[in-house]
Amino acid sequence: MKNASLLVVEGVEQGARFELGDRPLAMGRDARNDIRILDSEVSRNHATIQRVKDNFVLTDRNSSNGTRVNGNTIRSHALVDGDQIQLGNTLLLFSDASREGWKENAADRVNLLRRHDPADRSSIVTHMGQEHAEVVTPSKDEAADSPNSLSVLYRIAEEVARPSSSLEQSLQRTLDLTVSAVFADRGCVLLTDPQSGEIRPQVTSQRIAGIPGARMPISRTIVDYVLKSSQGVRTTDAQHDSRFDPTDSIFQAGIREAMCVPMQGRHQLMGVIYVDITTPADSLLMPREKTSGFREDQLRLLIAIGRQTALAVENHRYQHAFVKAERMAAMGQTIATLSHHIKNILQGVRGGSYLIDMGLNDHNEELVRKGWHVVEKNQNRIYNLVMDMLTFSKERKPAYQQAQLNETVHDVFELMQARAVECSVDLRFEPASNLPLSTFDPEGIHRAILNIVTNAIDAVEGSDHATVKIETGLDTESDMFWVAVADNGPGIVEDQLQRIFNVFESTKGARGTGLGLAVSQKIIREHGGEINVESRLGEGSRFVLAWPRLEDAMPAGGGQTLS
Repeated sequence: MKNASLLVVEGVEQGARFELGDRPLAMGRDARNDIRILDSEVSRNHATIQRVKDNFVLTDRNSSNGTRVNGNTIRSHALVDGDQIQLGNTLLLFSDASREGWKENAADRVNLLRRHDPADRSSIVTHMGQEHAEVVTPSKDEAADSPNSLSVLYRIAEEVARPSSSLEQSLQRTLDLTVSAVFADRGCVLLTDPQSGEIRPQVTSQRIAGIPGARMPISRTIVDYVLKSSQGVRTTDAQHDSRFDPTDSIFQAGIREAMCVPMQGRHQLMGVIYVDITTPADSLLMPREKTSGFREDQLRLLIAIGRQTALAVENHRYQHAFVKAERMAAMGQTIATLSHHIKNILQGVRGGSYLIDMGLNDHNEELVRKGWHVVEKNQNRIYNLVMDMLTFSKERKPAYQQAQLNETVHDVFELMQARAVECSVDLRFEPASNLPLSTFDPEGIHRAILNIVTNAIDAVEGSDHATVKIETGLDTESDMFWVAVADNGPGIVEDQLQRIFNVFESTKGARGTGLGLAVSQKIIREHGGEINVESRLGEGSRFVLAWPRLEDAMPAGGGQTLS
């Protein structure tokens, strides 16, 4: 069974997806939450979400700024597929994948009759083009039973512009509104496949209970007419059309009247929207007065809805193509960048191997040691590159444990001492005294600091009086630990400051992979913190890594995050 999930639509972690299971999950800014929201407007313990029978219930935990669902402030709310949850400035989309299946089931619920099928004897009584799709005011007799057309179009416009994880979700919500707005009993959206050109059912909607397993008959003749003429049509009342035989399948299915309109996009026809009114077959055979069916003002409204829905489909396809192109471009850039760095490292390994080979042939131990030093140096480079790639490529929960920050930072200091001496850099460590034990991920923080220190040493290499200083501390006012790495190098130009944390953005040329700072920022954000940078040209740079202090051990488990 597929799980429900929350997708971050707007916010710092835009694009992150959190799976929801049977266990209650805490949401908030505090790093101890299962779903951590990096938003200053979100409370530390903001809300909880848990499964109650077949639903997921969102409950506010007396947060400062409240919890909103679809724009409304809630205390407790049973979520439905497509709901938008707002916590502070962060917007999340709730998706219940276990209830998806429109694309697979729509074709099974629709009987698109073949051309010239004897059962297809529909009669078109009205046809209308796109130019007649203006909103009209119904007559006085119609007004009592007619919804406000402008209000309906406004709601439809909101639906088609609403963030959605899939095109089917957007079409389903739009069709549900449409069926209700025109007082239809059933409806179906049929889209033209962009590859084959075939028209296929995409989503269906039913306002009244029908026969289980019964398929919805749709006239292929009418669909073809709408696709060919780009005009909306209204068909006759079947029970008053002498051409319908009581044994015909459409008659037996209970279709009284139907409307079918084109979904005309900017440049092409995307498909059709079909709605109908049904009556039980036994009541059709009973003589009675003719009841009201579809009106022309409803056809005009449906044509306008078809136009808006087509634009939504078109935009979705454009966006899908754009995202696909961006992914391909990003993949190409990633492969090219990594290949470049790996090639440089391999060249270093080959150079060291050449020296070792020469030393072995000449029995020159000093040359062998020199070659091995080059090989070992490049082994470390490829190891760090792979570790950064693994860290950045997947979402993870920090492996929290009780640890002493000064000890973790001191390990980095000792590890980089040899590198600093090699580059003629004065590496200093000034730890704060009496730092308390805290709960954090020592391995993650170690890698985050290591990347920053490595960059600082590279930045000052070759400079006069090159110095890199590492400091630790605890800000009692904000209750946050911090580690500062300062250098007296050339500094970072202002336009580069905005990009240094982007993947594959490097100011070190061939020596840098462009992953180090991005990985460090990711690790610190996983701890609920941030990295701040101060830099002046000609004076150097100072990176400050800060995250909230946690005194107690983290509970086991947590919400799973998907990339």
